[in-house]
Amino acid sequence: MLLQLAWRNVLRARRRTIITLILSTVSTAFFILYTSLMDGSYAKIFRDSVEIYPGYIQITHKDYRDDPGYEHLIFDTRQVQEAVATTSGIADFTIRFEGFGLFAGSENSVGGMLAGIDPEEEKRFSRIFRAMQSGRYLEATDRNAVIMGSDLAKRLGVTVGDTVSIITNATDYSFAADNLQVVGLFQTHLHDFDVASAFVSKSYFDRLMQSRGMATQVIVLPDDPADSKSVAAALSLALSGTDYIAEEWHVYLSGIIEAMEFDRISGETTMWLFLIIIFFVVMIYALLTIFSRTKEIGIMRAIGTTPGQVAAILLLETLILGLASTGLGAVIGGSAAYYFELNPIYLPQFEEAYRDFGIIEAVLPADFTWTGVLRGVAYMLGMNLLCALYPIIRVNRYTPVEAISHV
Repeated sequence: MLLQLAWRNVLRARRRTIITLILSTVSTAFFILYTSLMDGSYAKIFRDSVEIYPGYIQITHKDYRDDPGYEHLIFDTRQVQEAVATTSGIADFTIRFEGFGLFAGSENSVGGMLAGIDPEEEKRFSRIFRAMQSGRYLEATDRNAVIMGSDLAKRLGVTVGDTVSIITNATDYSFAADNLQVVGLFQTHLHDFDVASAFVSKSYFDRLMQSRGMATQVIVLPDDPADSKSVAAALSLALSGTDYIAEEWHVYLSGIIEAMEFDRISGETTMWLFLIIIFFVVMIYALLTIFSRTKEIGIMRAIGTTPGQVAAILLLETLILGLASTGLGAVIGGSAAYYFELNPIYLPQFEEAYRDFGIIEAVLPADFTWTGVLRGVAYMLGMNLLCALYPIIRVNRYTPVEAISHV
């Protein structure tokens, strides 16, 4: 009975119904799209930060991060490979050795990192190959060929085809030196990385540094990046009893994560300000619409309808309109989020700003999830019901005579 009355009231007051539907539908759709774009942009920043070079999981000596010296290397990579082979959820792994030395070019001498990598395997683990600016990428058969960051090349005053000298310490602490031919320059747009990084093939690096069978880190690629924590935990268990540990990217990229979390707070603050504004708009509209029906409610009370029944009818009307509008908003907002997940928004005007964060592509993707859609529906439906409570309580305080004579 009460539901039938509420439904008839909704159909009878077409103007009020349409305005309520439009207001709540637009708010729901906007909220779902906004949160999906915010989540998508942060996910892209984290993904780019990991995939440019660090990787999702790193296996290192347990003391390497605190003291990255030759005393804390992975001295037997086969031991690590065996642990990786016995751990499920791993797609692939690669071995790196990062050393430091003095580069000398035609104009200047600059300190930086010289790393030995497997050129073909590295394509799966980092974006150095995709970030090549000029020249060519490394080949496994290269001997003294080197690729370096474009900013490092500028500081050295060299370009593709030029020769640079490198002086460093081998793993046995003897001097290691050679002339390297620059075959390519890359630009990831992470200045600190581009200004101090150079790479040679691991086979050549091992001969130069006396590092055969050794590594500073083993990079592991999980089948699903979302499972990085569980895979790293399984690897650490497989490595128990050794001096090596596996850590996932939240550990060694904690600085970036903290910066992004701070930025996320500002984004969520904007979102909550939007919700507060919408809350007051909806509440004012609910107040006006319910108080405009005071005489109608007074007549209902006069013919025997109890305050509880009046409140139930008004809440049912709100629930019907809320379910219809949030459902429609979920379809519109969810469809838009799914579309922008497949077709990210390109932002050429923010290209330079994005590059400061190491983001190669200036795009804003959405992150469509059913959880995000349902969250938006729940928030907006709850808001509609909450906004209706105050005017319902107020109007129920009138006696039938006061309500009927209300102007």
